Amino acid sequence: MTTPPAPPLTIPASPAAQAQGIHAQGPALRIVGPIHDRFDEILTPEALAFLTELHHRFAGRRHDRLAARMRRRFEIGNGHDPRFRDDTAHIRDDADWRVAGAGPGLEDRRVEITGPTDPKMTINALNSGAKVWLADQEDATSPTWQNVIGGQLSLRDAIRGELAFTSEEGKEYRVTAERTPTIVMRPRGWHLMEKHLEFTDRTGRAMAASGSLVDFGLYFFHNAQALIDAGRGPYFYLAKLESSEEAKLWDDVFTMAEDYLGIAHGTIRATVLIETLPAAFEMDEILFELRDHCAGLNAGRWDYIFSMIKNYRGRGARFVLPDRSQVTMTVPFMRAYTELLVQTCHKRGAFAIGGMSAFIPNRRDPEVTARAFEKVAADKKREAADGFDGTWVAHPDLIPTAQAEFDAVLGDRPNQLDRQRDDVQVRATDLIDVHIGLPITADGVRDNVSVAIRYIEAWLRGQGAVAIDGLMEDAATAEISRSQVWQWIHQDRTTDDGTPITTAYVEGLIAETLQGVERGEEDRFDDAAEVFRDVALREEFPAFLTLGAYSKHLVETD
Repeated sequence: MTTPPAPPLTIPASPAAQAQGIHAQGPALRIVGPIHDRFDEILTPEALAFLTELHHRFAGRRHDRLAARMRRRFEIGNGHDPRFRDDTAHIRDDADWRVAGAGPGLEDRRVEITGPTDPKMTINALNSGAKVWLADQEDATSPTWQNVIGGQLSLRDAIRGELAFTSEEGKEYRVTAERTPTIVMRPRGWHLMEKHLEFTDRTGRAMAASGSLVDFGLYFFHNAQALIDAGRGPYFYLAKLESSEEAKLWDDVFTMAEDYLGIAHGTIRATVLIETLPAAFEMDEILFELRDHCAGLNAGRWDYIFSMIKNYRGRGARFVLPDRSQVTMTVPFMRAYTELLVQTCHKRGAFAIGGMSAFIPNRRDPEVTARAFEKVAADKKREAADGFDGTWVAHPDLIPTAQAEFDAVLGDRPNQLDRQRDDVQVRATDLIDVHIGLPITADGVRDNVSVAIRYIEAWLRGQGAVAIDGLMEDAATAEISRSQVWQWIHQDRTTDDGTPITTAYVEGLIAETLQGVERGEEDRFDDAAEVFRDVALREEFPAFLTLGAYSKHLVETD
């Protein structure tokens, strides 16, 4: 049963205390990062009071869930394969329950565009013609303090019809679309921190704020009512969940937030990314725990591959994957997981949203563009035929291609929820069947090193989504690249030409990469190479490359 929310904490009357969000007693949230232009419009005393209450109620449970993740990862690493839970079989076996489903503006999700929330990308997304915009504060955003709060400003202005942007070259950007996509905002995952805000609990213990609660809280507090008044609602994508208990935590956050602002229970709608291996075994349970607030699930393909490598990185040669480019959506474990996702969603009245093909067009290179259109069309055709109700693209030029494939299957219908996929029979062993039978190539190792370093370099400069070699790279694809290198080294793999993949071999590729890039006064390639060494070449395997890199490189002080 959900605990009824307590009344909001009172901000002291002192202007200085209000500016810092400091409470005279009890839990407090303090701004420890610099205040840039217009930050005071987002970090208001009232918004900080709301964030304080969120942390007071949920910070402890968040830490418990993160500890549970570590225990589960340790168990898998020690030979205990994940399985469908015995203690929740009654949820899976009960055919009667359903999720809330689509909120206003989410009835047709056949094409969703994803991207960061800086002003230019926000305007481009809103003008794109997609049905939905995934406003991404997570993997497509480098979590600099400016990006975190600047993204909130972009969203606030866009929702109120006030957003405009002029580039350094003088080009003006404005929202001109008659109908803009429905916004679904993706806050950071539970594992990420916001070190520019510090929470002190009732015992006096100080800790960095939760990136999840900060991103969700600021967006919801400032925009929920405006979104409802516009005929839509406060909608969210939930990233990196690993269990139904984590879904329950989000559901309780939603319920408390609705009560706090006096909004009807169930107004919030969430779409959960199934992008971790443990979550694939609990899809029914995740939907059940979020059922009053749930619209659907998404197949987060890139993080899912990363999660497979992370969990099985030390389990022997049979769990080693080949080149990243060969781990496609048709390999056994990916095919099983996506088919199970569609079946589970439609059984519960939830939307099944497909993933993002990484291929992107290049307006200056017709050959690259033609190849991107061909690859994306094939990917979306497969998803639509499998029963997905919509899909992601990362570039506006790909929207017509993706929509054509879904239009061919959906016609005038907004979705295909009526397609039950009773033909699907997925066993626990199918979800961990990583046998692909292809080699690791020298080019595959080189590409992983090069792409990871170039992406990390851009991330350190504040860019979270980066076009590299005709593909859209974000934190998830960089995680695949570095984790594969780590696993290949520790499992004593060789390339198909017989070259052992060793630390020394990879160091040579790092040097080759650094020699081959264009250097400038403000580049961060040396820092990027050091981050890569920390997450790919050390004995210890960090759970996420972004954690250490964020703490060392992106945290600002006054």
